[in-house]
This record gives sequence, C-alpha cells and structure tokens, in this order.
Amino acid sequence: MSSNKEKESWTIDQITKSEFFHQKLHEWGLLEIAYELESIKGEDLEWNLEDLNITTKAWNRVIHRGIKPIRVFAHPEVLQQNPKRVGYYRMLAMVSQKSMARVGLSVNRYEGEQNHLDDSAASEISRHLNKIVSILIEHDEKVDDREFDLWRGMAAGSQAQGSWQNTKGDRAEFVIKELIKRRVRKKGLVIEEMSHGKGETLKLKDGRLLILGSEPDIGIYKDELIQIAVEIKGGIDPAGVLERFGAALKSLRRAKQENPNSVTILIMQGVSLTSKAEEEIEKSKTIIDHFFTIEDVIGNEDVRKHLFKILKI
Repeated sequence: MSSNKEKESWTIDQITKSEFFHQKLHEWGLLEIAYELESIKGEDLEWNLEDLNITTKAWNRVIHRGIKPIRVFAHPEVLQQNPKRVGYYRMLAMVSQKSMARVGLSVNRYEGEQNHLDDSAASEISRHLNKIVSILIEHDEKVDDREFDLWRGMAAGSQAQGSWQNTKGDRAEFVIKELIKRRVRKKGLVIEEMSHGKGETLKLKDGRLLILGSEPDIGIYKDELIQIAVEIKGGIDPAGVLERFGAALKSLRRAKQENPNSVTILIMQGVSLTSKAEEEIEKSKTIIDHFFTIEDVIGNEDVRKHLFKILKI
C-alpha cells in the first residue's frame, strides 16, 4: 500500500471511530441526563451526609464553590426517578460497569433500560459512588466545576473504546446503520422499534419497515415486498475487495429478483477499490442503481443528504 493510501485508510479509520464514539454519546443520552439533573431542585431533597456516604470535607468544598450538590453527589430519590441517571454518577466516579458488577452492584440494566430501581439498590449505588467521588474531591486542592465534565468524559471514552473493540463484524457498516437510525428518529419517522436475533426493525409512519440486518444490510419493505436494498462493505484490504463486492452483488441481485422495481444501493470503502473492482461495479449497473463510498457517506454531508433522499427519509 502506498504512503498516501496508507494515510487515507488511517484517516477513514479515525473518522469511523470518532463517529462511533459520537453515536455512543447520543445513544447513552449523556447530554440529556446532564441537563435533566441541572434542572432538579436539589435543595428540596434531604441530604443526610452520613447516610449518603458523603464526607463533610467534600461536601463543603463543593458548596463553597457554588456548585449544586446534585451535579456531584448521587441521591437515591434522584436515581429512582430515572435509573438511567446511574450512568451519570458512575462516570463521574470514573468507574466501569464491569467494576461495579465486581463489587456486587451491577448497573447495566438501569443504564440501558428504564428498569425499576428499588430503595435498597438506589441507596447502595449512591453510597458507593459518593464514597469514591468524595475521595477524588478531597484529593484536589481546588474544586473546579469543569473538571467534573472531564471526569465523566474520561469514563465515557473508556466505555466507548470497550464497545468499539467488542463490535462484531464491519465497524463501518455499524456506523452507517447508526446514522440511518439517528436520521429517522430525529425526523420523527419511527412509530415502533423491535429488536430481533438478526438485527432491528423500525416501523415508519408511512407504513414501511426499515430492517437493519444482513442480506441486505439495510432493507426497506412495504407490504412485505422489498423496496430498497442497501449493502455495505467495509475493509481496506484491496486483496479481498472483489470477494466483498461479489457477496454484496449477490444480495442486491436477490432483491431485484424479488422486486424488479426495487432500488439497490452499494456502499464500499473507497480506499480499497482497485481498477478491477471499479470495472466490476460499472459492469453491474443493471443490478446496482446507486453507488457510494463509505468515506463520502460518513464525511460528506451533501452525499449523506442524497442517500437519505433515495431512502425517502
């Protein structure tokens, strides 16, 4: 691989990873939870420092800096109102979900879904996280409000890195699917979402079903008939590009056989395309209606808008 090609492939890898992290920020609702907590009147709560495992020294340092305690210390009532808030305080304490489970306080179910959090669990989680945060505050000579955002950011980045490493299959495919999901949610087009073994199905307001799965990677159906088929093939190794293209073509051909009027879209890693692969794509225009590179879909807003227009989202 030439030096320029190598730099280009690394750039695409960086963009893909950065977009993955960005998507996790929204998926976990970190901003929404932070704003939600700032709107709560913490002064209406009873702050018994001993019961909450908050040290007097840490409490005073926060109060004297004019920082709202609700932003720093977990309160059981606040967690019970919305269990997803557990993630905010866990990240503030800079501890992982796995480490919480190891101390007997598994929090995944609370952070992932709006599951019920009982009094005992809310109290235990609050006390544990408050102990850690109190120690961190005591170790700082001066409390800085912005530092709390950095603490959460460090933990969120570590968690996103773990998710990135655990992502199975094609990461570029995952990122593009997430872009599509975010688009339909943002536009208010989704009326129901269902997860299944092969992926996810989103029921849209216009009666179409948007299925994120495999073969095709993205399929849009109406009255059980495929309307749009999208195949996404990442990978930067030119040696395997024809094999990846062949697999995608097979899937898109199947969509055309099922519905000759269906629209087919192929999205591939541009940096991996050889002249032979480009020839094969050109020769397959009867099967491939639209072709995009992953680089353009992720990095070019105009291209993204064009793709959304084809998908009618």
